[in-house]
Amino acid sequence: MAKRVTMQDIADQLKISKNSVSQALSGKPGVSEETRKLVYQTADELGYRYTPKTPATSENQAESGKIALIASDLAFSLTSFFGEIYLSVEREVHKHNKTLLIQSVSQQARDDLILPSFIEDKSVDGVLVLSHISNDYINKVIATGIPTVLIDHHHPTIQADAILTNNRFGAYTAVQHLIELGHKDIAFVGNIDFSPSYQERLEGYQLTLRDYGIKQKEEFIFSDAEEDDQIINNYIAHLSEQPTAWFCVNDGLGYLVNSGLKLKSIQVPEQASVVSFDDGQLSRLSTPRITTMGIDLPLFGKKALERLFWRMENPEEPYEETLLLANLIKRESTSYVPGYEDIKN
Repeated sequence: MAKRVTMQDIADQLKISKNSVSQALSGKPGVSEETRKLVYQTADELGYRYTPKTPATSENQAESGKIALIASDLAFSLTSFFGEIYLSVEREVHKHNKTLLIQSVSQQARDDLILPSFIEDKSVDGVLVLSHISNDYINKVIATGIPTVLIDHHHPTIQADAILTNNRFGAYTAVQHLIELGHKDIAFVGNIDFSPSYQERLEGYQLTLRDYGIKQKEEFIFSDAEEDDQIINNYIAHLSEQPTAWFCVNDGLGYLVNSGLKLKSIQVPEQASVVSFDDGQLSRLSTPRITTMGIDLPLFGKKALERLFWRMENPEEPYEETLLLANLIKRESTSYVPGYEDIKN
């Protein structure tokens, strides 16, 4: 694999400081126009990826820059979750006197790797990618050289900053809550192929069972669960043994499990407890209301913008992932295993 060209390589070639190279490429004052042109020329010759910037002048230095926010059609449709993140991004962008450009990526555009025009022609200063589109698509965005930060997605093949939920620890907290209520037969429900977040929540579930010496029952691991009432109801109906508790990777599945248990005349929480993740509307609309892991969604937008602006100023620093904690919100869907509270007391 070829060595990645850095600003230091350009500086060494021209026998100038790395800071001067950074000033030239970012359009900041402090270097002559001749030096700026030499830096651009050398960067092109060495194959350094960068987005040309117009040098700042008294006339243009106060102009607003442009920030792009892209996501799949599906992500933008999930307004109860990603809508709050989008609104926080919008607020933060406006606070910094920037312009926000938004583009929904269709399935065809994703599959054909067609980038939004403002990314293709590099007319934005930074890109935020909300949730997962596809790893190939995100890597094509990154290959433009525009500073990019991911929100609620990461993958070993993607080299970029990311703002994430601490999914493993959040799942651990949720399952630990069930264990402390006396539950040992705890089901996992989620499609781990849909999102790395769900895979991480499975790992948190498994870690909790191991730490508490509870043997995992394969029958209770529904790791390809789709958000479809018939699929969930069928799974519940055909279990040879019923769990006393359920951990669901999102509120949609928590809602469906809660409904499916009722169809089988299993009372929640008297006979089975349910915990979900995200603290979305469905967790609050369910009867009973579902205990869930709450996420500070506005904080996602704030942290993502902070990181993007930092990355724009520090293009060669190591990439970092920021993990935001999820908090347990106890509601009426969880209770002690029958008789356990008496034993405990």
